Amino acid sequence: MITIPGQLAIKTIHGRNGDFNVGRLATSIGEFVVKNAELDQYAEGKYEGDFIITEIRPSTYNANGRMVIEIRAHLGGMTLSNIDALSRDDARRLSPQEVDPLDEETPAPAPAEPKAPARGKARKSRDPLVDTTPFGSEPAATSPAASADADDAALFGTLWPLGETVKLDATVDRRVLRQQRDRLGELGYEFAPLSQDWHLATA
Repeated sequence: MITIPGQLAIKTIHGRNGDFNVGRLATSIGEFVVKNAELDQYAEGKYEGDFIITEIRPSTYNANGRMVIEIRAHLGGMTLSNIDALSRDDARRLSPQEVDPLDEETPAPAPAEPKAPARGKARKSRDPLVDTTPFGSEPAATSPAASADADDAALFGTLWPLGETVKLDATVDRRVLRQQRDRLGELGYEFAPLSQDWHLATA
């Protein structure tokens, strides 16, 4: 594990699983591809700072009938000091043909997920031998707000209820991290790259 200054260029790619980011880290010891899950929180740009590299290894993937071999660095953390816009040359060096890391982790097509019941409509089957609800009455329907809270609690786990500042756990499943990122945006949070956390936007 080494800590080294460098510049990380991040590009957003629109894939079939939604938006994902890929990065290229330029350092004094070479350039490396970075595909850490936490990069999906960042906007496109060039980020300067100190980077903790825990692993450097070759990696291969297939794209459009060709095999790509790249040298990847896995980051154990970073301290960012400056952000700049991504230049056209930088964007060109980060190929738009990149394979989504989610597909690399799960190459087989995922089975279709069963449709979740509409919010507020779900009801447990009632066993007449156990159910003590008076005849002719129906259980109270769950309010949409309560259902949304339950969904968010399941999505964010120990981070729920959310405070004004939220730092996502980069070790969770990549798909879950993207869902958390998207949901935070819907809830009015904005990502602050220098502090690497989400802040509730003030009106």
